[in-house]
Amino acid sequence: MTTQPIIEARQLNKTYSIDDRRIQVLQDVSLGIRAGEFAVIQGSSGSGKSTLLSLLSGLDRPDSGTVRIQGQDITKLSEDDLAPLRNRTFGFVFQSFHLVPSLSALENIMFPAELNHNPNAADEAGKLLERVGLAARGPNMPHQLSGGEQQRVAICRALINRPAIIFADEPTGNLDSRSGQAILELLLEFQREYHTTLLMVTHNPAIAQSADSRFQLADGRLAPPVAN
Repeated sequence: MTTQPIIEARQLNKTYSIDDRRIQVLQDVSLGIRAGEFAVIQGSSGSGKSTLLSLLSGLDRPDSGTVRIQGQDITKLSEDDLAPLRNRTFGFVFQSFHLVPSLSALENIMFPAELNHNPNAADEAGKLLERVGLAARGPNMPHQLSGGEQQRVAICRALINRPAIIFADEPTGNLDSRSGQAILELLLEFQREYHTTLLMVTHNPAIAQSADSRFQLADGRLAPPVAN
């Protein structure tokens, strides 16, 4: 792990309009996350955790402020430039899995690699499935998999392009405690092996305790980071 920030945010502000009201979700949020780090964003419901993750990953844009990934200001990029960056540099794991229902487990994992024109997409997807204990489930459709199995497939999909950063939004939130612990261990195993930066939104204090650093959001503002 190096001291150079791979993710750097400066004075992020984000406001949403609901009917005739404007609600400030994030206010002057600044942070830095080092390459290879496991970092956690904590906060109560409605504190702005998922919004911050969306801004840092380029899925949404701030009203003001900057987000730099590997030194590049992604807030200035067009959607056409952001899409390949997200596919090449980022991996995403969400609470609700977001597998494509019309694709098999193997095809879901292959999809980002195919977008990168990787001729070995099928072989690499198969190896990842084997790694997570789902080698026999490749032909199965998402509805034929348990929640824990779907999340393992989602992790494989996030990893197939060997991303520099994995963004995980409550990845254990829809799972029982045993499956959730297995998913966390799997994410951390891959994070260490591939020297990937892992940024996770979680309510789980036990997960936060295992992180390299923690960022606490309250009412859209960030408290000083806590190092474990």
